[in-house]
Amino acid sequence: MAITSRAPAPGDGAAVPPAGAPPVPPAGPPGRGTAWSEGVQRLRAAATTEPGRLRIIGAVLAALLMLFGVATVWEVSARSAAADDVVGRSQPLSADAASIYRSLADADTTSSSGFLLGAQEPREVRQRYEKDIANASRLLVSAAANAGGNEESRKQITLLSEQLPRYTGLIEQARATNRQGLPLGGAYLRYANEQMSTQLLPAAQRLYEAETGRLYRDHDDARSWPLAPLGLGLVATAALAWAQHRNYRHTNRVFNHGLVAATAASVVVLLWLAVGHTVARSSLSEARAQGQESMKVLNDARIASLQARASENLTLIARGAVLAEDKKSDKYDVDFAQNMKQLDAGLATARKLADDEAGRSPVSRAAEGVAQWKQRHAAAREADLKGDYEAALSQVVGDERHKESSGAAFDTVDASLEGAVAHEQQEFTRAARDGLGALGGLVTGSAVLVVVGAAAALLGIGRRLSEYR
Repeated sequence: MAITSRAPAPGDGAAVPPAGAPPVPPAGPPGRGTAWSEGVQRLRAAATTEPGRLRIIGAVLAALLMLFGVATVWEVSARSAAADDVVGRSQPLSADAASIYRSLADADTTSSSGFLLGAQEPREVRQRYEKDIANASRLLVSAAANAGGNEESRKQITLLSEQLPRYTGLIEQARATNRQGLPLGGAYLRYANEQMSTQLLPAAQRLYEAETGRLYRDHDDARSWPLAPLGLGLVATAALAWAQHRNYRHTNRVFNHGLVAATAASVVVLLWLAVGHTVARSSLSEARAQGQESMKVLNDARIASLQARASENLTLIARGAVLAEDKKSDKYDVDFAQNMKQLDAGLATARKLADDEAGRSPVSRAAEGVAQWKQRHAAAREADLKGDYEAALSQVVGDERHKESSGAAFDTVDASLEGAVAHEQQEFTRAARDGLGALGGLVTGSAVLVVVGAAAALLGIGRRLSEYR
């Protein structure tokens, strides 16, 4: 019997399953991938052709340029805001805090001078005291309105606002008692001075330090390098240069107008960013080194002079009733000597920091005034130790026979330091405004140029794509 074979029907498998085996299910359609995998496959397929590769290059170049622009706008806006805060907010608040301290210290000094003069207190002395208190109160209100979220500043402002009325009440009690000829007035004045020294002035000092700290933080934020946009700018420029080189290798054409325009826009923004920030950083550094630091030293020197004058007056008021820690020396005379040492050191430092004659001249006048002050104080102290209180009083507060008193020397020192502070304030404002001006227009200009660059890059790639149609 002949054995016949049957050819496999179309669609049958190459192998026939053995008898009794379960049937093999028919194969279904191939499974679909995820959207990401499909996108990758299409991208790979596109990258196998030159038009596809050009589209990918164009998209990458445009994305890099736009990312460069966004980073530049973001970083420059932040630094411009910080520089603007330095000029218009944190530095004025720091200066106001220093003015609060000076006003309080001057009020304490003036009140002791008026106490020494008693019923013969000139009206200008009283007006100066009232002006100091009014100025401190006004600045406290302004500081409270602008303290923002600075908890330390708010805490010190609250303390000052509570203690200042108590201090002025003690001064009025001392003044009224003194005019009645009662010795208790001196005790009230010493207690008021103690309140000023232990409560008000330390709080004012902490407020000044808090506001100065905020100024330095704003200053550091404005000066920090914009590393992200600088890095992205370099990457975008390098990518544009590579794209032009690739275009030259494939077409033997030296220039692609769109890519050249995009590269030019990228380079302009990059250079503008680097140069503008360098100039701004330099100006802000100058403002801090030659303005703010000088003002800090001068403010400290002025405070030391005010405290020295208050101690000099209290030496005559207390008349040895308050002793220093050694239980032998007069406390206020010891304080005067320490304050004068601080004043000498401050003036020496201020003279070194002054960078022009307009800054050095008032400091030199203040130093000459300090020398005269020391001589006149020594003469007054000698008269007081000999028991000639009236002569000592005349040499300290001045009268018709003693025009060249230690008080007149103090006035010279105070006026000179005030002029020096005003000059350094102008120098700071000028340099800080120059720093802020160096960043002017960079936000808008960089945004426009980067958009133009991205459009030019796409047009340049589009010109190449048109050659394949």
